[in-house]
Amino acid sequence: MLRELDIRNFAIIDALTVSFAEGLTVLTGETGAGKSIIIDAVHLLAGGRGSQEFIRHGAKKAEIEGLFSLEDEQHPVFRKLDEFGITKSDGDILLRRELNDKGKNVCRINGKLVTISILREVGASLIDIHGQHETQELMDEKQHLYLLDQFAGKSLAKSKESYSHTFDKYTKLKREFSSYTENEQQIAQRIDLLTFQLQEIEAAELVIGEEEELVLERKKMQNFNKIYESISAAHEAIQGESKGLDWVGSAMSELEHAAAVDETFTGSSETLSSAFYLIQDTGSEIKRILDDMEFDPSRLNEIEQRLAVIQSLKRKYGTSVEDILLYHEKQADELDKLVNRDQRLQLDQEKLKELTEDLRVEAEELTILRKKAAKSLGKAIMEQLKELHMAKASFEVNFDILPNARFDRNGHDAITFYISTNLGEPLKPLTKVASGGELSRMMLALKTIFSKHQGITSIIFDEVDTGVSGRVAQAIAEKIAAISVDSQVLCISHLPQVAAMADQHLFIEKRVDKQRTTTAVTELDGSERTEEMSRMLSGAEITDLTLQHAKELLSLAADRKLLMK
Repeated sequence: MLRELDIRNFAIIDALTVSFAEGLTVLTGETGAGKSIIIDAVHLLAGGRGSQEFIRHGAKKAEIEGLFSLEDEQHPVFRKLDEFGITKSDGDILLRRELNDKGKNVCRINGKLVTISILREVGASLIDIHGQHETQELMDEKQHLYLLDQFAGKSLAKSKESYSHTFDKYTKLKREFSSYTENEQQIAQRIDLLTFQLQEIEAAELVIGEEEELVLERKKMQNFNKIYESISAAHEAIQGESKGLDWVGSAMSELEHAAAVDETFTGSSETLSSAFYLIQDTGSEIKRILDDMEFDPSRLNEIEQRLAVIQSLKRKYGTSVEDILLYHEKQADELDKLVNRDQRLQLDQEKLKELTEDLRVEAEELTILRKKAAKSLGKAIMEQLKELHMAKASFEVNFDILPNARFDRNGHDAITFYISTNLGEPLKPLTKVASGGELSRMMLALKTIFSKHQGITSIIFDEVDTGVSGRVAQAIAEKIAAISVDSQVLCISHLPQVAAMADQHLFIEKRVDKQRTTTAVTELDGSERTEEMSRMLSGAEITDLTLQHAKELLSLAADRKLLMK
């Protein structure tokens, strides 16, 4: 559940901290007071699309932080945290998002810096926001298949994964097949280009490690004089007029004489003797190197030319010799396919036929599983609609095949929700017959069903009661309260029936301080709550009658909630 929300410099909110309770929290207040702004902040916190327009005028950044607490240690969100290397904290999850005036986002989970996509993925496991755009989602027939598959869940998942794997192979092969049947002139040009590139690379006879060796050899040749002078000086010091080796030899002889008389000098004598012969061998080795050293300008030129060839190929085909050779392998494979495309076309045609048949079989399996799920979904929705005073409504999922017998990533099913809201009327597409109030009830029915499958800890309803009143309003209020028994629910509402069912009632209002408008939140209790509900009933003036009605609603709600627990 969402325990606490902290908002800074967001829209008209200056600084606001709200603590939420378990069960149903209802947010009420005048239109424009900032109720939906709070929901927008939660949406942004869960990875929703941000905008610089959200930043309060005069501020450099907006900051939103939300603390969630989960009692279920096996909740799927904890696996996501492990997957992303995020430290867990005794069932608490802290989401934080900053949006600055440059349009940059800074997102954190439990203090760890994360990408917006990770924040969105974790947020989707914690919060489910239902508002006007979700009702509009029902009006988009493309979403009906998604909703059905979501309901089918695990029973469909394995078959859908298998189909997706086959579909990927099919689309990849189809792209290759299309590339072989392109304009012959383009293919001929491509063959010429590939042939030239391969010949250029092959002519270079590249060897892995050669470039590094050449660079080292070039460095030696470029510093030939300096190296020669240093080695000559070393040889002169050892065996030249300086007579370095002779002096060491004299010292060695003297120490040998001393050691013959006094064993104390034996160690020093042996050490110097070893040094003498080592220096003597080194001097001979240096002399041999000096005799062999010869500067060859043509070799340096040869190295420069070879390195220039390698550098030219690197500019065209890769950043290293290894990359160039991999590029050669890839281009050679493409050239082989193009040159032998007639044979390849025949093989691909046969493979495409096989994959098309595999797709058809797997798509049919998806259809069978979806039809089974559709019956269960229809039955579940009818039960929910009955409780929402749409007892005479009929619902079913209509199946059709995609135009031109084609396949897409989801199979070949075209799904449409059909409904009849009046007895005796034929079923028609939901998008053509449902009113605003009916759509709200339809979506509430779906949310009631799906909330049992998704493991969402916090569900947010943003004015789902729009367009309803009377007993329908009471039914919606009870349905929302029933959902809150198993999940925390935050609900923005203008209906007193919904407010009466609240476990926590928050009043949102605008205030003006120092010529600036801001949003404030007050938790209502006792008489304050009764007065707010009275205002909601009357629309403006609070009377004894509306106060009495508010008290009756609260009493009725308390009785209904006892029956739910």
